[in-house]
Amino acid sequence: MKPEKIGRIAGISLRLVGRMAEQKLAGQPHAGTSVQTLPGVAAQPNQPATKAAAQAAGQLTRGVARGVGGFLRPFGRVGGIIWLEVTGVFFLLFVLAFASMAWRTHPASIYGPYDRTFIASAALVVVFFYLSLTSFLRARKK
Repeated sequence: MKPEKIGRIAGISLRLVGRMAEQKLAGQPHAGTSVQTLPGVAAQPNQPATKAAAQAAGQLTRGVARGVGGFLRPFGRVGGIIWLEVTGVFFLLFVLAFASMAWRTHPASIYGPYDRTFIASAALVVVFFYLSLTSFLRARKK
């Protein structure tokens, strides 16, 4: 799911909840129910009460969002650190696999002849070791 779509859904949901809270605080019936009025008497909404209810609902929504954000902030930090460490371990698995392949295909002499498989696996060992090391260092910095 795209972040834009999640944000759009969350925004629509919060507006709907705000409207419902506004109606509840103002004492108005839900949109789906019908209102019966006396003949000759027009139903007039109470504008100041509606505006105050809308402001109260907005403050409530902002307060809930701040509270939830404050509660989840430490979990986000710890989750990020754990994610970086798991990623580092995942890259180390590739290092082990390619290192064993390089060991199997290494030449008997230091001077050669070097096989393409050995060169490719040695290069991949270096790349994945770098990725693993930087992942652990970023987790430590966080």
